[in-house]
Amino acid sequence: MYRNILVIRTDRLGDVVLTTPALRALRKKFPEARITLLLAPLTKELVEGNPYIDQILIDDRRCTHKGWLGYIKLVNRLRQEHFDLVINYHTKKRTNLLCWFAGIPVRIGYRNDKFGFLLNKPVPDRRPAGEKHEARYCLDVLKVLGISGEALELYVATKDDNDKWAEDWLKSRQLPIEGKIVAVHPGSSCPTKQWPVERFVELIRILRSRYQTEIVLVGGADGRKAAAQIQNEVQGPLFSLVGETSVGQLTSLLKKCALLISNDSGPVHIAAALGTPVVSIFTRNQPGINPERWCPLGPKSRYVAPPVDMSLSFAQGTIDHPDFLYKMTVKDVLLAVDALYKLC
Repeated sequence: MYRNILVIRTDRLGDVVLTTPALRALRKKFPEARITLLLAPLTKELVEGNPYIDQILIDDRRCTHKGWLGYIKLVNRLRQEHFDLVINYHTKKRTNLLCWFAGIPVRIGYRNDKFGFLLNKPVPDRRPAGEKHEARYCLDVLKVLGISGEALELYVATKDDNDKWAEDWLKSRQLPIEGKIVAVHPGSSCPTKQWPVERFVELIRILRSRYQTEIVLVGGADGRKAAAQIQNEVQGPLFSLVGETSVGQLTSLLKKCALLISNDSGPVHIAAALGTPVVSIFTRNQPGINPERWCPLGPKSRYVAPPVDMSLSFAQGTIDHPDFLYKMTVKDVLLAVDALYKLC
């Protein structure tokens, strides 16, 4: 029986959210165990208050744990915890070495060429085929512990201070605290996932005229250029919080929205976990980066995606033929909105 468990998920927002069903399954299997989650700094607010974990540790690669001295500091921190089991969902060289250096006796993760030989309970990595959802792949890793058949129930908590911030911000803009607010996330971590800005402009114009709804642009700093262009081209009042919120503030705001429309990105999974209706726009459809693996979960979620196209190369986020970005039309997105949630 394992008593002190470490889970590693040091990648992005959506990845962390989609790991929460596995955390729930771990807690159910080992109710008396101490469960610790190792994260990147950005994602910490997503799991604060999560009832399935006892402790959060941070791998701060840009500051505290930068370079070899910082890495050794992190190794020593983990050694002090005396973990007896680690489940490494981010099986990179850094994390596989980390588990080995920390002396964790049972090391579970995906078998790969990134020092995967350091795992003593490796799991075949079938994720590149994209035959299941990422949340299901996370649960499948736990089969080596006798855990199977668990539901895909996402969990994201909000904090009172962030909820108050969202309420105060809406009041200060004379926006309804609960009601016809549509959040639009026009940014993307990769240019190959960026639905064209002119399409967002057309979509917002139609949404405002058809449904008399207020639009709030949201997202991180990577969406500032797109947001600025949208604000320049959309006539009339348009609110933007792009690059101005913490993850916790964004989460609280999405909880109060009637709908989120977004590129394939982390916020769609946050919204889905909150029960906020969401439409996710996929510009790519190939095994491993397909909607079957990355679509938002839940009955209030929809996605639009082009047909599978294996002729395109998305290596290193490059765009050789940008025409593929235009395959999803504004009409496609509006059909998903209408099918999902009637705003009027």
